[in-house]
Order: sequence, then structure tokens, then C-alpha cells
Amino acid sequence: MKIALMDSGIGLLAAAVALRTLRPDVDLVLSSNPASMPWGPHTPEEITELALGCARAAAAYEPDALIVACNTASVHALDALRAELEPGLPVIGTVPAIKPAAALGGPVAIWATPATTGSAYQRGLIRDFAGTAAVTEVACPGLADAVEHGDDAAIEAAVADAAARTPGGTAGLVLGCTHYELVADRIRAAVAPTALPALTLHGSADPVAAQALRRAAAPTRQGTATLTVLHAGTPATLPAAALAYPQTTLLRAVPTA
Repeated sequence: MKIALMDSGIGLLAAAVALRTLRPDVDLVLSSNPASMPWGPHTPEEITELALGCARAAAAYEPDALIVACNTASVHALDALRAELEPGLPVIGTVPAIKPAAALGGPVAIWATPATTGSAYQRGLIRDFAGTAAVTEVACPGLADAVEHGDDAAIEAAVADAAARTPGGTAGLVLGCTHYELVADRIRAAVAPTALPALTLHGSADPVAAQALRRAAAPTRQGTATLTVLHAGTPATLPAAALAYPQTTLLRAVPTA
């Protein structure tokens, strides 16, 4: 089986690792355009074109499913991606895990990029899925970019800033940007002192990976655990910043196609 993932940068790594954990033989195609990130400040039309470019490059490798491993791209480009690629290629979007976070009870905080925070899309998810849970939207300026570049000092500053604006007593913390899952432990440590003891972090990587495997066009086709990396459609390698995150151990151990 071959699964492609697309994102502006290395935010797709969390879902890629989840796929490798669930299906060790899966062939992975990671398609991004790091020179254009972050995508949040771009117009919806620009984001759609960037996403289509990454998706078309990945589709050329004939994957069995495509994960849009980017919340911003899922907000602005998912319809266009599905219109062009489905039904031949199943396209799976990424949605903040607001519903499962709210279902556990207690106050919920959603960490997301400034472009997503307060957006009609996110407010609609809160309205439809949060139920009676108290929800606080926390914008995290600079965090995704700091994660992308592996800038420890900038990550620490952005996480501390967002943690200071996260209400005390938070029970569920939704990671509303795929980049944030790469520093989930640091986020937990920053929020834990003022959160409830049973604080739960809710990412999207695991459910998105499971959905891609369910929807894959050839679910029984065996893979050989290859890894193909594309930057703006050109074959590349995982950047040094990506290799600094311990989650990528499962990806480093396989050959690069």
C-alpha cells in the first residue's frame, strides 16, 4: 500500500509516523512546499493553488490515498482537491479533534495558528461538536514556523506565550495545527501546572492515519516501507529539522525512494 501526505512543511510527519506504526510496510510519499510556508498569511486562492501543486506532485506517484495533513489547507482547499482527484484517489482532510475533546467533559482549549483561530471554520466546528463544553481558542503566533525550522528558543517562547493564555483548569487541549504534534510533550509540560491533573492532548494524526487506511484504494496491496520526499514536486530528503524530532525514528530507518 502507498499513502501520500501533503502539507506546507514538516507538519505531515506526525501522520506519517502514525501510518508507519499502524502499517509498517506502507510506502509513504511526503509532498510539501517549505519555501512557501507558513500558508496562513496567504489568501484562500493562493493556499488552494499551493495545495493543488503538492497534491498533483504526490498523485503522480499513484498512491492509494492522499492525506491533507494541514489544517489550513483542509479549511481552504479540501473541496478543490476532492473535485480534482476523487473518486480515483481518496482525499482525507484534517479536522481539529474538538468533538472527542469535548466528549470527555471539562473545559477545552484549542491551540491553532492565528489564521485558523477565530475563523468561521473553527467556530463552526465548536458550534457543531463542542456541546456544552467551555471552549477557549488560543492563537499560537510563530509556533508552526519555529517547529518547521527546529528553532528551540522560538518553540519555547511560543509555547510559553500560548500556555500563559490557556485558562487554568483546562481538561482537554486540542492541537489545531499538525506541526504542534511534533512538540506535544513540550506543550503538555507548559500547560500541565495550571491544567487539570487528567489533562488530555488531542491531535489528529492517529485518526487521520486510520481513516486513510480504511479508505485506501488498494488496502491489501503490500508495500516495501519506502519513503519518497518531494519539495515543490522535486525529489528531496527529510530536512535536518525534521530528523531532530524523536517521532521520526520510524521514518529514518527505511530507505528513501
